Amino acid sequence: MCGIVGAVAQRDVAEILLEGLRRLEYRGYDSAGMAVVDNHKTLHRLRRIGKVQSLADALIETPLLGGTGIAHTRWATHGRPSEANAHPHCSGDNIAIVHNGIIENHAELRESLMEKGYIFTSQTDTEVIAHLVSEQRSKCDDLVSAVQQTVNKLEGAYGTVIMDREDPERLIVARSGSPLVIGLGVGENFIASDQLALLNITRRFIFLEEGDVAEVTRRQVRIWNMHGQSVERDIHESNIQQDVADKGEFRHYMQKEMFEQPTILGHTMRGRLTDHSVLIDSFGHGAAALFEKIQHIQIVACGTSYNAGMVARYWFESLAGISCDVEIASEYRYRKSVTRPNSLLLTLSQSGETADTLAALRLAKEQQYDTVMTICNVAGSSLVRESDIAFMTCAGTEIGVASTKAFTSQLVALLMLVTAMGKQQGQILADQEQDIVSALHALPNYLEQTLALDQDIEKLAESFADKNHALFLGRGEFYPIAMEASLKLKEISYIHAEAYAAGELKHGPLALIDSDMPVIVVAPSNDLLEKLKSNIEEVRARGGILYVFADQQAGFIASEGMSIMTLPSVPHYIAPIMYTLPMQLLAYHVALIKGTDVDQPRNLAKAVTVE
Repeated sequence: MCGIVGAVAQRDVAEILLEGLRRLEYRGYDSAGMAVVDNHKTLHRLRRIGKVQSLADALIETPLLGGTGIAHTRWATHGRPSEANAHPHCSGDNIAIVHNGIIENHAELRESLMEKGYIFTSQTDTEVIAHLVSEQRSKCDDLVSAVQQTVNKLEGAYGTVIMDREDPERLIVARSGSPLVIGLGVGENFIASDQLALLNITRRFIFLEEGDVAEVTRRQVRIWNMHGQSVERDIHESNIQQDVADKGEFRHYMQKEMFEQPTILGHTMRGRLTDHSVLIDSFGHGAAALFEKIQHIQIVACGTSYNAGMVARYWFESLAGISCDVEIASEYRYRKSVTRPNSLLLTLSQSGETADTLAALRLAKEQQYDTVMTICNVAGSSLVRESDIAFMTCAGTEIGVASTKAFTSQLVALLMLVTAMGKQQGQILADQEQDIVSALHALPNYLEQTLALDQDIEKLAESFADKNHALFLGRGEFYPIAMEASLKLKEISYIHAEAYAAGELKHGPLALIDSDMPVIVVAPSNDLLEKLKSNIEEVRARGGILYVFADQQAGFIASEGMSIMTLPSVPHYIAPIMYTLPMQLLAYHVALIKGTDVDQPRNLAKAVTVE
């Protein structure tokens, strides 16, 4: 998602704002901008397409001087990347704002404001907020009241900071669904969408709650809740490391990234979900109209991303009623394929620079796909630039070569996409959408419970110390989770591992079963559980050693030759995501026992940019 930084100080704040944007650039953006009010109450604004460095270069030529300012890095939703669509947005010469999130009712608000004579210079939903504040400011005695009246008219998710050149001693902040944090200084205060932006200047933070409006001056912070009542929020002392590449308390980057997942998946969802629904506009301008007509999805990806696509195939067809094929990019690009009518090509990539996936995308543009879309973690990457629609996973920098948080954030993004498309086509009704969204909101808590099994999984991993082969089994959408588990184990422990759909055991893999072959089974409590239990008995009858990762309601009992790792019962929509974590932990601890390089396994690279 986009990045916000704001400051109110006696000193010039442009460098503070710029450094804050740099600290948020690990997410990647398509444009950056800044607005500052100087000592003469003049509003100065500077915006540039591209990375933060483009804005930094422009500031050398055109310095912005003043003690009150706001800055923003944008990923385009409404309107293509351009200086006109870059933040901050202004209404006249007085009001400037930055904004994260999606305003769902922007179209009707825009029409109403245009009828009143307001002129729009961008395609964004954000400019609507600027003009609404300006309109309310003409009716209110103070900027706080104007903002409170404005947010009452907004539907959707937003985190926004408003500045008025006529009232330059304060910034007004409003939060609904998109996070904002206030950083406390000495005789100066700051605002950001992520505390990482401010860690070089303060360690004391106030986290705004849903519906809060705040007034931030150099010496004071006042906060009102969603009911307009004055409230106080706790001050938190941050101990987060400033360097995002710092392992902190963890032994390896992979371990850190596994344990970040409850927080990271919250980032992926933030500003894209209400309490009840998925915000279709979060997929980009025109997404609603596109989703209505898509009849087929072709997913193209490599490695871990391919496994995520395999899970999504089950979701697209069972939940949204849309046919879906998944293909490895290096195969897709070298075979003659047939493009179905009204098809969407969807690429998945952590880096956005995977050579085979890029080649597949470029081939698809010649094959008359309606639209090419990417789900990616790096804004500004080639896949993002060359796709018609890009949806960012917001997982932050992933340093460990074996993907963990990038995979689960892709799954969350895909489940939101499936829900949005199914809703738009009338296949997913309001009650089911509510169930999916509620499950997604609960997901971080379930992941915390799963990560609490770390020590138990570490003990289980000791059984793998002398193993050279392993077999993973799953059924339905858990077959690709078994595939991903197999990939993780082979990547970092160098154990030869394979995954099979459990129903395929009789068709060959049973020949491999003996007491030296660990068989890991992904066993949620679902409609296929009884079939899976039959497959487990096939392994037991041949002397296989079983490690069953099972729902607590699945009814498994540990016995000789079969160890049970009991997992929380979760809504079936999010179960594939949750079952991924114990598989990651297992691979990690086995690799430690094997003494391999967990973060940089042999022969592998983080981003495969060559064929």
